[in-house]
Amino acid sequence: MDKIFLNNLQFYAFHGLHPEEKKLGQRFNVDVILYTDTKTAGYSDKMEDSIHYGHAYKAVKAVVEEENFNLIEALAEHIAIALLQKFDSLQACRVKVIKPDPPIVGHYDSVAVEIYREREIG
Repeated sequence: MDKIFLNNLQFYAFHGLHPEEKKLGQRFNVDVILYTDTKTAGYSDKMEDSIHYGHAYKAVKAVVEEENFNLIEALAEHIAIALLQKFDSLQACRVKVIKPDPPIVGHYDSVAVEIYREREIG
């Protein structure tokens, strides 16, 4: 299966368990891999034969910035649901949500969750 990558999408949102996270917000980064057949688009060179990257970005942005979740696991799941609902040609997606500044004492770059979801057939 072919892949379309959307790398390091950056947002400011209000997800988290702690009241301060929901009030003050923080940065979230998202990586998305869209699994789809790009052969037709490769031959036709027409946008309607592929998945529009801008529309995919907007779908992710809407979930990250307009909804609120306690867990980044739930955020990743809802991003995957939104993408699979929006794009009929999308067969599967991999979503990684990165939280660079979680309220955890210690030294680290970030915490993250990555999920893979396929379109259910039937």
